[in-house]
Amino acid sequence: MFITKKALSRRTVLRGMGAAVALPFLDAMIPARAVLAQTTSILPKSRFTGIEIVHGSAGSTEYGTLNNLWSPKTSGRDFEFTKILQPLEPYREYTTVISGSTCDAADPVSAEEVGADHFRSSAVFLTAAHPKQTEGSDIHNGISIDQMYANRFGQDTPLPSIQLCIENLDSSGTCGYNYSCAYMDTISWASPTTPLPMTRDPRLAFEELFGSGGSAKDRASRNRINRSILDSITRDISRLQRNLDRNDQSRLNDYLENIREIERRIQKIEAYNVAHGPERELPAAPIGVPDSWEEHVKLMFDLQVLAFAADVTRVSTFKLSRDTSNRVFAESGCMTPWHSASHHGERAETIEDQGKINRYHLTMLAYFAEKLKNTPDGDGNLLDHTLVLYGSPMGDGNVHGHKRVPMVLMGHANGALKGNLHVNAPNDPPQANILLTVMHKLGVEVASVGNSTGTFDLSPTSSI
Repeated sequence: MFITKKALSRRTVLRGMGAAVALPFLDAMIPARAVLAQTTSILPKSRFTGIEIVHGSAGSTEYGTLNNLWSPKTSGRDFEFTKILQPLEPYREYTTVISGSTCDAADPVSAEEVGADHFRSSAVFLTAAHPKQTEGSDIHNGISIDQMYANRFGQDTPLPSIQLCIENLDSSGTCGYNYSCAYMDTISWASPTTPLPMTRDPRLAFEELFGSGGSAKDRASRNRINRSILDSITRDISRLQRNLDRNDQSRLNDYLENIREIERRIQKIEAYNVAHGPERELPAAPIGVPDSWEEHVKLMFDLQVLAFAADVTRVSTFKLSRDTSNRVFAESGCMTPWHSASHHGERAETIEDQGKINRYHLTMLAYFAEKLKNTPDGDGNLLDHTLVLYGSPMGDGNVHGHKRVPMVLMGHANGALKGNLHVNAPNDPPQANILLTVMHKLGVEVASVGNSTGTFDLSPTSSI
């Protein structure tokens, strides 16, 4: 390949019985004697992930603001990591913390909407549009930024986007205050009338990414006997390896081993759930869903990393929970149910409990960042080439408020973000301005997003 100047296609797929395995970015995909920086047609494109966490933040309360539970005291570069943000400190160079923005599109606009914040907030998170209050089929919202990016840069990948979640309602009709459940069950909207369903079962997500080869019968047969998707492409893998240099062989081996390990984890979860049935903590959950929230989240993050590494997709959204969830996160050190902790009644002790939950959730974001950083991608790693937006459309959950919403941007997005920055936004700008700026950083030159009034200044001198 190197002598003849032929390069391995970026779209090479290894196919077998019920398998279609795309490849990670390899040196063999660069034309011989070409300089990577000059091969713009094959340079890794930026990936985008939107991650929603519900119920706001302890740092958005009056107590949390005064005690800097979320927002650092200093702005600009070299800020201090607060109690809640501390899990992200190892990734300072990739971290942009934004304080003080307002998700005002989630505010009620009529008396009938007062109190319904839990039932419309998720629909606002990536659209910055106010959803129509209806329990019928005439839902109306906005286009989410993940789909704006997928429409512009995701059409030449096998999957333009993927949508994942940890909990969903599995219901239809109204969920409360005359709002359709469609508004609670997803954060991704292809159009104002088209919410995209989110996948909860890791097995289904895995099959969507790597099991599209062969027939549904082939895939079902493979799953019944617990065979790996890699078993049917062993010969193709060996043939490919012979034409790769040592560096590419190592990179490909690591990638394939990660696929195999995720399969093992899914099979182990399914075997446990079948054996324990009604004894499970989540007996009504799909067979591939682990009882452990942390195990589930890590598995879904690992799937996203593999998908990004092989350019199966460049866009993902991930809903870490559903509104009003009263799940207990014992690993956080707080035994208060989550929704109850967010309704803290201005009690300092309960706010601190909510802060423990917030901090625990950020350990999962740190896990994702570590996986991205440790995955080679072209001239850098996946975290160099990704923009992760993490936050909540709610601020102080006790009053269902949408001021001082928590938000973090992770990654360098191919140099568009520098990291090591805390911006304390002046004058309570709409969160929509941040979404618009994210689109511009990713190369999508839209004029507006939702109720945006302009772009958001992400320079070190922009804070007050």
